[in-house]
Amino acid sequence: MLAFAPLHAAVGVAADTVTWLAGTLHPLTGGAATAAAIVLFTIAVRLLVSPLTLAQVRGERRRAALAPQVRDLQRRYADDPARLQSELFGLYRSAGASPVAGCLPALLQAPFFLVMYRLFSTGEGSTGGGTGDAGAGLLAERLAGVPLGWHLSDGLAGAAGPLFGALLAALVALAWWSSRRARRAAAAGTTQTGGTGTAGGGTPTDGAVPAVLGRVLPLLPYLTVVAALVVPLAAVLYLVTTTAWTALEQAVLRRPQVSAGQPLDRNS
Repeated sequence: MLAFAPLHAAVGVAADTVTWLAGTLHPLTGGAATAAAIVLFTIAVRLLVSPLTLAQVRGERRRAALAPQVRDLQRRYADDPARLQSELFGLYRSAGASPVAGCLPALLQAPFFLVMYRLFSTGEGSTGGGTGDAGAGLLAERLAGVPLGWHLSDGLAGAAGPLFGALLAALVALAWWSSRRARRAAAAGTTQTGGTGTAGGGTPTDGAVPAVLGRVLPLLPYLTVVAALVVPLAAVLYLVTTTAWTALEQAVLRRPQVSAGQPLDRNS
């Protein structure tokens, strides 16, 4: 497996934290202590990176507030792409916004998720050498008698079937909900831009890119379900927890912004 010293060190710290949490929780949760520690550790990390999420949402709202002015500039300078780009840059700068403001917070979150996924999918950094097999460290612990290193392909005998079934059902439900919101957001974005998109810093496109994104983005949440079919139980617990947290963030932070006189869509 590819070794990268800073990543390995970060995974080791995360493994030590999960181990400490499991020891603390053991009097309360017994044999499920490590599984509970995975859930709590995932929530703690999501809380830690929540300021980045808030910054991303604020950037999205600033850009959304500028949408009418962006459309006006697109109509005014439709035949002059260079002038359009310059005017858009000036608009974003004067408003303290940026067309790529949401990208940096998302990129800064990536290392946290990489560390967590690597820990829970390989057991790297845990006691037992971090070889990634089900007999070492973190992945040797159990939930309902099922090793946390157990894969769906290892079989569904005993408690493994109901356990994986419940977790996969939760992931499918969360993916459906997120996909539904993504589809509505894509439709709303197309409406706001008048059926066109912007590329290259504000150059109008023929609407093909937004149309493709509108079809692809609603499918992305289901990738977590696909991943859960091949990763061990510990990683499935992580996926369920982090996906549920993301859904909660979407429901709270990305509620539809209602303008005066505009009815609220209660199905959002």
